[in-house]
Amino acid sequence: MLKRIIALLATLVTTVCLATALDINQASEAELDSIKGIGPGTSSKILDQRKKAKFKDWADLIARVKGIGDKKAQQFSEQGLTVQGAAFKPVGTVQKSPAGKAP
Repeated sequence: MLKRIIALLATLVTTVCLATALDINQASEAELDSIKGIGPGTSSKILDQRKKAKFKDWADLIARVKGIGDKKAQQFSEQGLTVQGAAFKPVGTVQKSPAGKAP
């Protein structure tokens, strides 16, 4: 019985996570505005660029939409925004070992 409850909870969590994801190539202006940090100005820039071509990835979005950098992309991704279904992953981050040296 406990295994069934755990399986049910896992299914519910997965469903909620998938339901909250919002792909930038399919989002409406209102949906974009619902993301904290995206206002009418930014959403109109996104939609204007999307009319030209869909965004290939986060790097493409950052390059084409002025005002969106790695920090904003990370914030948007944490709120469920995706590009082609992918969450933002910073490029070039180096994790340090406990001794303070790069691995």
